[in-house]
Amino acid sequence: MTTETTPRPEVCCHSHVGDVDRQRPHSHGFGSVQLRLGMTLVGAMFIFGAYMCDWIVFKGRKEPGALCAFFGAIILGAPIIYSAFDEIRQGRLHLSLLVALAVMAAFSQSDYRTAGIVAFFMLMATLIEERTALGARLAVEGLLRLTPTLAERKDGSRVAAHELKPGDVIIVRPGDNIPADGIIVAGTTTVNQATITGESMPEDKEVGSEVFAGTVNLTGAADVRVTRAGDDTTLGKVRNMILQAEQTRTPIMQIIDEYAQWYTPVVLMIAAIIWVFTGKVDRAITALVVTCPCALVLATPTAMVAALSCAARLGILVKNVAHLESASRITAILFDKTGTLTTGQLAVTRLSPLGQTEPAHLLKVAASVESNSNHPIAKAVVSVAERANVPILGVDDFTEAPGRGVMGRLEGKPVMIGRRNWLEEKGADFGSVTEEHEREIEGISVLYVAQNGKCIGWIGLEDKARPEAKEANRRLQQLGVRRLAMVTGDRWSVANHIAAELGCTEVQAECLPEMKLQIVHGMRREGYQVAVVGDGVNDAPALAAGDLGVAMGAAGSDIAINSASIALMSSDLSRLPFLIELSRKLRAVVYQNLIFGVIFVAGGLTLSGLGYLTPIVAAILHNFGSFGVIFNSARLVRFAETLQPYRPKEQERAVKPQPVAA
Repeated sequence: MTTETTPRPEVCCHSHVGDVDRQRPHSHGFGSVQLRLGMTLVGAMFIFGAYMCDWIVFKGRKEPGALCAFFGAIILGAPIIYSAFDEIRQGRLHLSLLVALAVMAAFSQSDYRTAGIVAFFMLMATLIEERTALGARLAVEGLLRLTPTLAERKDGSRVAAHELKPGDVIIVRPGDNIPADGIIVAGTTTVNQATITGESMPEDKEVGSEVFAGTVNLTGAADVRVTRAGDDTTLGKVRNMILQAEQTRTPIMQIIDEYAQWYTPVVLMIAAIIWVFTGKVDRAITALVVTCPCALVLATPTAMVAALSCAARLGILVKNVAHLESASRITAILFDKTGTLTTGQLAVTRLSPLGQTEPAHLLKVAASVESNSNHPIAKAVVSVAERANVPILGVDDFTEAPGRGVMGRLEGKPVMIGRRNWLEEKGADFGSVTEEHEREIEGISVLYVAQNGKCIGWIGLEDKARPEAKEANRRLQQLGVRRLAMVTGDRWSVANHIAAELGCTEVQAECLPEMKLQIVHGMRREGYQVAVVGDGVNDAPALAAGDLGVAMGAAGSDIAINSASIALMSSDLSRLPFLIELSRKLRAVVYQNLIFGVIFVAGGLTLSGLGYLTPIVAAILHNFGSFGVIFNSARLVRFAETLQPYRPKEQERAVKPQPVAA
């Protein structure tokens, strides 16, 4: 016969919170929470009626009160006894057996009032726990209700949201919850994406912007072309990840389970010893009631669910609660640069014409040719030309060499734009580029422009650091993270500039993906607990190699969500130090709960053996012990309030390209 450490919800304490099947209200045939609550109250009325019979209605006659108490004890005790025997029948020695034995022992002594009152308090504890003890899970369960059940297609028809298919065009009006992931094809609006990214500030959306199921459309009406619906949406993946995380187990929970199989036999033996040596069965009954370890069973899962809820509300998704627990031990972090420490959006920060070339002419030539390319660098050049009202002319014979540059004919003259070595291969003359010019390009990416075979200047571009990155790194160091390494495939001059600006302790440039893996393995061999932070696409091998993999900006990205153990739905780096703080707070709360549970059980058992407790008082104290653990864990739900709200609008202004310098 095996021992199960998690009681059925109908009895004294909850299963592990993630065990979805064991939270179904119809287990064991006793119906929904409402029905069981009604039956519990009916039983309580019989017990109360028994006392009324003795005190008021039938003074001096014991039979009516005893009969009333008998029926009340039957109604209240039946679910507990039935559950215990059902567990035994299935070959599991369940902790609920302790309460069932206590109730049956009281029955055997014809103490129906005690049996009924003990059963009442135990059942009420279970019902209250089902509604409030795991109240921390409400933030998670709320995800199930975010997506509307109906959607309106562009043709005016209304369909169930789960029947939407990619390609459908739906109408989203102000105040509506968006029913599916999609792209705006008409209209502009503002969307509250807090349920997905955790960002407190709404985000403006226009034609071409991506929107997510479960987010709230605030201002304008928009037509949205569906890209994903149902469980394929970002919200569906988020919900499934959280529910899956609740079902995972931490090392602490595994240790508790390993030793808990001995708990019920030991308690039964102690209760038998108390009965034998004191000769008082009520003391043994009290011992069985007070040692039902609801506080111990709830200690870890309630804290874990509260922490998961807290993290989810801020857009931090945890696949496995063991990863959340391990975050507290991180001592080294390996950052990818582009898109992680930086915005990943290049901006023109400098124009350097050579010889007699005017800045406006240099920009006109570069923007005209680059306007034919979709490369991010080309878009940055065209963008600055448009803001400066520089005319963009037509180009003939345009060609592009991927990763090297572009060329074409502008006003009949050949133009080449790109890397210096490529332009030199094409015969461009760089005689006008002096050593002073070479020193100017340190720390920035450079695009050379040649016209008629001669270099007429260069354009400097920079990938701006995220405005919160420096403060996030400072907080990480305060939390004991000793190594903050940045790895990038960019040039050393650019990498050193960014690393110095953000306070990284070390940097590795011109780094290939396999080199990232070597760095991670090297750190781990040196004894560091390594977290790898990247965009979840080209960093997937390194993310998998670290003790903890964190994917940035995972909203809408299947690869990012699937590649890391923790996914940040937004790209706000301030979530990283918060994640470590939450993990440490979680461990502290779990240990507090466990210590409290052990002291409560040991103290209650001692007082029971000495005769200072009665079964009824033990049942009341049992509730207080469970609620103490629950309320202590619930503090984690509000832990997120210590984090400053993320403000994407401020960030957008902070990384807005500055006026270029000639």
